[in-house]
Amino acid sequence: MSDAPWNEGLFNRFERLVEITVCGVRFSMPENNNLLRGFQYAKADALMRGNYCWNGDCINCIVWIDHPEGKSKGLACRTEAVSDMTISAVSDDLRIDLMLNRAE
Repeated sequence: MSDAPWNEGLFNRFERLVEITVCGVRFSMPENNNLLRGFQYAKADALMRGNYCWNGDCINCIVWIDHPEGKSKGLACRTEAVSDMTISAVSDDLRIDLMLNRAE
């Protein structure tokens, strides 16, 4: 049996956590990692129900990111977590897995 922690090799190396807001909820996640890995770090049991490909082939992890100049759409598996990032909407799979209320 290995003494390595369960998450060894799961996350890219990081020095600090960054704070982001997703549908009004604050999350702390490791820098230098994509949002999908960050969600997994913030809530270890999240992402259990959704069918995520982790490589951008599906759109099950789509997010809508707020920027000063407007909104953009991206995939959580391909978008790096950045300090003070604001995500205003997420796919239904992510909303359910992260236990976020549906935005009205």
